[in-house]
This record gives sequence, structure tokens and C-alpha cells, in this order.
Amino acid sequence: MPKKLLKRLFPSPEQVRRKRSLRFLAPLFSKPNLFHINRRAVARAFLIGVFTAFLPLPFQMGIVAFLAFYVNANLPISLGLVWISNPVTIPPIFYATYLLGTEILGIKVDDFQIELSVEWFLTELTTLWVPLLVGSLVTGMVLSVLSYFGIHLAWRMHVIHSWNKRVSKRALKQEQRALNNKNSAPGNHSDS
Repeated sequence: MPKKLLKRLFPSPEQVRRKRSLRFLAPLFSKPNLFHINRRAVARAFLIGVFTAFLPLPFQMGIVAFLAFYVNANLPISLGLVWISNPVTIPPIFYATYLLGTEILGIKVDDFQIELSVEWFLTELTTLWVPLLVGSLVTGMVLSVLSYFGIHLAWRMHVIHSWNKRVSKRALKQEQRALNNKNSAPGNHSDS
């Protein structure tokens, strides 16, 4: 993963400590992986962030912050991933997870009209919540596990690529030194 890019995007613990409004977060700094960018902390952040983003619950950011603290995941990345489900993406995500839930449970898809009223919410929620919850849990689990292992794989590939790049640069420098030493050795000068 591009560690330098991620470090530029997210605030450091020192920057957060300097802000008076965030001093109540002091206990968070006792766990170093909450702000460090390493393979395990980032992979855990993707695991819990993506899973929580698909939960049809309010206060997802609070849930993910608690989970990040508990499993020692990178907190800023976890919180950022919760925004996969935002006001624009929630309707298609939850409709798709509802359809998946009805498919898994073998329930007929109900035709419903959305009304913005408490009465509609209370009457329709009783028929919609089980397939929505099942579809959301399955989607969240599958995508979070895939992203967890995907981060591990991408991180490994990046490390291997960087390592190979350094090895080839080192070999090229050694070749150039050997060629320079050969050309500068006594008796190897060509006079014209």
C-alpha cells in the first residue's frame, strides 16, 4: 500500500493531541496501531470498516470506532470506510442487500412504495427488516473478508515490487561501478 500517501491524508496523533476539542480522545493514544499505518492495522481497518458500512444501523461511526479500538485497527481508515454507505449510496446498497436477503431466505420480494412517515416506517419495517438484515450481514461479511485478504495481498505485492526494484537498482549500480573500474584501470586507456 502507498504508506506515504496514507500518512499525508490522515492526521498524526500529535496533530490530534494539539486540538483542544479532541483531548478527550487521549486514551486512544495508548494503542499505537490506532494511528499507525502497517499491514495488520490497515487490513483490520478494512475488515471492520467495510463490514460496519453495510450494517443497516444508525451510529455506524461509533460502532466502528469501538471495534477499531477493540481489535487495534487503524482508526482514521476505519472511520473513512464507513462512508461507503452515505446518503447517496444507502438506497441502492440497502435495496440490493434486501434483494439478496429475500433470495437467501426464499421470500417473495414485496412491492412497496416508500413514504416518509413514521406510520409507513413502523408497518413496513416489520416485513423488510429480516431480509435486509440477512442480506446486509452476508454482504458485509463477504466484502469485509475479501477486502481484508485483498489488503494483505496488495501490501505483499507492493513490498515485493519495491524489493525487486531496489535489488535491480543495486545490481545496476554494481555493474556501472565494475564498468567504471574496468575503464579506469591502468592499461585500459585507448589512445587515438
